[in-house]
Amino acid sequence: MNSRSQPCCGVARFLTILDGPWATLIIRELLNGPLRFTELRKQLEGVSAHTLTHRLKRFEENGIVSRTAYAETPPRVVYELTEKGMELREVLNAMRVWGDSLESAEPEKTVSNSIESCPFSQK
Repeated sequence: MNSRSQPCCGVARFLTILDGPWATLIIRELLNGPLRFTELRKQLEGVSAHTLTHRLKRFEENGIVSRTAYAETPPRVVYELTEKGMELREVLNAMRVWGDSLESAEPEKTVSNSIESCPFSQK
């Protein structure tokens, strides 16, 4: 993030990086371990390739995600949370606790709401 455009409020800085619902869900999926681009798209049913690419680039620029490209045919690129990115586990866990306290509503059909995909689920 460019220091001249960086908000002084920590919450505003957080929301600048993790804007929109897809950003948080991408982090949720990567908390389970490294994933390829196509694996992330499968886990996040309904996300466009453009949105996923844009969010992953932003995360990489901010040191939240590392991108490893392997010189193979076909090319293979793997995304993984950095140590800084793994610190978001506590944030997402707090979000899950708060969300679990709300009355249940019909889950959206376009987003993966599988209990198996949530690293915070109480199994």
